[in-house]
Amino acid sequence: MTAFIFFVLLLGAVPVSIVLIVTAAYYIWASGNDVLFESFGQQMFGGLEIYGLLAIPLFMLTGELMNEGGATRRLVHAARVFVGGFRGGLAYINLLANMFMAAIIGSAASQIAVMSRAMVPAMEREGYSRNFAAANTAAGGVLAPIIPPSMLLVIYGVLAQRPIADLFIAGIIPGLMLTGSFFLIISLIGLRQQFPKGEWMALGEAGRALLAAAPALLIPAVIVGSILFGIATPTESAGVASVMAFIIGVAIYRDLNLSRFLAIFTRVAIGSSMVIFLIASATVFGWVVIYEALPQRLTALIVEFTQSPLVFLLIVMVLLLFVGMVVDGIAALILVVPILLPIATGVYDIHPVQFGLVICLNLVLGLLTPPVGAGLYIAAAMSGAKPMGIFVQLMPFLGAALAVLLLLCIFPWLTLALL
Repeated sequence: MTAFIFFVLLLGAVPVSIVLIVTAAYYIWASGNDVLFESFGQQMFGGLEIYGLLAIPLFMLTGELMNEGGATRRLVHAARVFVGGFRGGLAYINLLANMFMAAIIGSAASQIAVMSRAMVPAMEREGYSRNFAAANTAAGGVLAPIIPPSMLLVIYGVLAQRPIADLFIAGIIPGLMLTGSFFLIISLIGLRQQFPKGEWMALGEAGRALLAAAPALLIPAVIVGSILFGIATPTESAGVASVMAFIIGVAIYRDLNLSRFLAIFTRVAIGSSMVIFLIASATVFGWVVIYEALPQRLTALIVEFTQSPLVFLLIVMVLLLFVGMVVDGIAALILVVPILLPIATGVYDIHPVQFGLVICLNLVLGLLTPPVGAGLYIAAAMSGAKPMGIFVQLMPFLGAALAVLLLLCIFPWLTLALL
């Protein structure tokens, strides 16, 4: 009956955090263990007493300060230096700028919104179709939850009780693989459709563009470098990055208007509180999952089907592709990790870091697929293109991402080599 209540509420478009709390409360009531209500609040908010969760609002603040401070425009201009002269140069610029921004924003939905406003009109002016321009931008958003810092990896680290620094480091190779595969897709499409040929910058102009972008590029360098070399924790690096973003926007670029600070902090407060409340509700839901022995039941079912870790990961891939289509990535992560992680590590001896990268990338693909596909609809709203028109153009990028995902399942060292 508990499962019935859960699915009825979920399919009834009730917010996921409320679904989790109501399901947990119903289970306690139905089981007759009313004494558990006395520790309900303690269980719910005990999951928030984790230092690593501070990284979420701090990374959100860094992204907002960089957007308001003019970093996006300068990073796009700097990307032109490296790839602007190729056929389809602006499509490459879009992707490279997305890679730079992925190391600042860390949220796919936010990145798609920001980059769609900046890049789709520019690509249309140079002769690209609106659908392809929006698809190109949305595909770049897939990089945000993989290239560190990543909101999904922070949340997975909290749920799985794994060092967030290890997850960030493990995301470097998969992030570069995704970027390389997307570059290949653009080159193949560009040859077939004869994209406009770009122009290389003059030496002086290129130097000025790189010099202007250098302060913005310092931020991801400090975030990744401090974590990689053990100088700071992810939370500490997020705090340093937000201070740097403030100084750069106010004192160097002078684009950061202090009158906008109330709006910036309001967006950060709303965004981070939604995520953190979702984690609190997931903590008490995990309590129910343990009482119901759901991981053990699912383990028995899957073990009867296969003893192979690779087959298990392929089953998880298919399952999460469907889950990601109908449930937001963060909510889906919170739902599946308590159930699937014990099976992956305890039965199939899959490294929790590899498993984290696989499920995070898996769920992000759902952000771009109907029927929900929040990223798809954000790109459509920001560009004025039709969602299905964007999805058709996205299919080669999604195919490339699935190929990378399959490689991560087959070769664990792709995620573990830098640890």
